[in-house]
Amino acid sequence: MIERAETIEQNALEEIDQTADAGTLEEIRVKYMGKNGLLTQVLRSVGQAAPQDRPRIGQQVNKAKQAITESLKARREALAPLGTRPKASIDYTLPGRRPPFGQKHPLTLIREEVTEIFHEMGFGVVDGPEVELDYYNFEALNFPSDHPARDTQDTFHIGDDIVLRTHTSPVQIRTMEKQQPPVRVIAPGRTYRHENPDASHAFTFHQCEGLYVDKGVTMAHLKGDMTYFARRLFGKNVQVRFSPDFFPFTEPSVQYDFSCVACSSRGCKICKNTGWLEISGAGMVDPAVFGFVDYDPEVYTGYAFGMGLDRLAMFKYGIDSIHMFLENDLRLLGQ
Repeated sequence: MIERAETIEQNALEEIDQTADAGTLEEIRVKYMGKNGLLTQVLRSVGQAAPQDRPRIGQQVNKAKQAITESLKARREALAPLGTRPKASIDYTLPGRRPPFGQKHPLTLIREEVTEIFHEMGFGVVDGPEVELDYYNFEALNFPSDHPARDTQDTFHIGDDIVLRTHTSPVQIRTMEKQQPPVRVIAPGRTYRHENPDASHAFTFHQCEGLYVDKGVTMAHLKGDMTYFARRLFGKNVQVRFSPDFFPFTEPSVQYDFSCVACSSRGCKICKNTGWLEISGAGMVDPAVFGFVDYDPEVYTGYAFGMGLDRLAMFKYGIDSIHMFLENDLRLLGQ
């Protein structure tokens, strides 16, 4: 009888697994566990077995009933959605789902604004390669191979004479090679340096450099243009400060700062309690640079300047770390 109960259980489970409708499941239940079902008949005949076998037969019958009951329930649940699922309907009066819209990156925003301001001042926009020849990145900008100023612009070398550009000044040389004065251009773009990362330094950053060459260009033009730019970008009360500095490609050279827009020059953590924001360097183009592009320094003068777009964006949007521009955090990009 034990073998018979096991066979009945196996046959029942196979039939349940192959059933495709709920009505047949009920027929299987009656067939095996109904009033006159096969398992019920085995249970009724337990009295004919030897006394020592009766407990084992009863346990096997109960095990088979439990397995069949659980299998019926699981199969019934699996088949129920097919018969009870409501027909799909579309309500054409409901409003559509609005897709999420992307936002411009803060560096894109600041680059567009800077470009627009200089466009108003008559500057064109030029571009150049990020993988640059050593000649354009250093030598033509009055950085000889043994010049100590190269140490401040430690870069990534692709080959003996090929580097990742450390600034966008090479674009100025390429531009002057192609045209005679007057030249009035800016060169925004990505640059690279082998920096020790901190809140204000990263291995890649964005610059915007400018160049104005013509007859009679003076330091006064540089100061006036930088002041106009600063006030268009940060507000009419911003002041510009020049202090002496050194760059191989300009002479004289200056470091220029803007008065702090966060604290109105009273002193805060953004300006390190100085009241001034360090922007970048500038100066009058060194006559030695004109020698590389066949400009006559007795006829033409010019100024050049640079600024970090990342730094401007940090000041304008209150961003604490330059590395946030590289992390692609949607919480920053979606503000």
